[in-house]
Amino acid sequence: MQSILQKATGIGPTPIHPENLDGRVAVVTGGALGIGFEVSRALAHAGCRVIMVNRKEEQGDEAIKKIKTESPDASVEWRECDMGNLAQVRDVFSKLRDTELARLDFLVLSAGINTNEYGLDADGIDQHFGVNFLGHFYVCNQLWPVLRRTSRLPNTPAPRVVFEASEMHRGAPKQVHFGSLDEINDPSLGPTELYGRTKLAMILFAKYGLAGKVIPHNNDNIYALSVHPGAVNTAMQQQWKDAYPGVTGKLLTWSMLAVGRDVKQGSYSALWALTSPKIEEQKMNGWYFNDPDTPGKETAQASDPKLGSALWDLSERIVKDKLGEDALVDWNVQVS
Repeated sequence: MQSILQKATGIGPTPIHPENLDGRVAVVTGGALGIGFEVSRALAHAGCRVIMVNRKEEQGDEAIKKIKTESPDASVEWRECDMGNLAQVRDVFSKLRDTELARLDFLVLSAGINTNEYGLDADGIDQHFGVNFLGHFYVCNQLWPVLRRTSRLPNTPAPRVVFEASEMHRGAPKQVHFGSLDEINDPSLGPTELYGRTKLAMILFAKYGLAGKVIPHNNDNIYALSVHPGAVNTAMQQQWKDAYPGVTGKLLTWSMLAVGRDVKQGSYSALWALTSPKIEEQKMNGWYFNDPDTPGKETAQASDPKLGSALWDLSERIVKDKLGEDALVDWNVQVS
């Protein structure tokens, strides 16, 4: 619906079409589907080398085919990884870090599941939290040395990390402490609360974890941002039927599809955050945007530094508990 309105009236998110990204490199989780694919496609068309990460090989093959059909010289690749499997995240992204990436200019964290019923991922963690947030926390950790190295290259714009968050962070449970895995694995929470909590976590991590903790400690020239893509007509909207079986789920799916943006429109917020010179010119590190060049208004929870600190501590504890004390890369490791 919004795409039709935009064509007819011009009302809608400002279209973003990056240009002149030759020599730059991007990693996009969820990059072969939905919003992630549109981000991958736009970056690849602009000359960026793009590595898409998804769970299913056929998704990657189809995405590469589409992009190559439009831009035969595009540099686009695909890697398999389940964000809900921390050991697999370590295997895939440590290999990228150590053997395949000389630089990394854009890290887009777009993989995820929509509101759905409670369930556990491969690590025994609430699947919403594991896939949407904790896997991405670990991706950032594994790739951080490459981002730091890129930030020190001469005549190079600051690398950017962009989280596909959501206004749905307003649906997070009222009592969120990020105190323990038992709190995370609470089957009494509804689908909207489970999903909203992960989007809250993304905003907190960008704002207080990366922009507030790691980047200033190392005096790094890296920007971490979170964005709201809008209600977008992707396959994820079908998950409302699983989250709320029966008539309610069908109505929610229909209403979201009826008023939603198309997928290309949904990519504009992330593309703007990745490429706008305003971010660096105005030192907008840690900011949350709900449209291109439109700062969002976070909830009190998303503006709580103590909650951000608790999330950081819990995330590190869970990763170490699942994979061992040496699972995390030192965020402050020296890079050449």
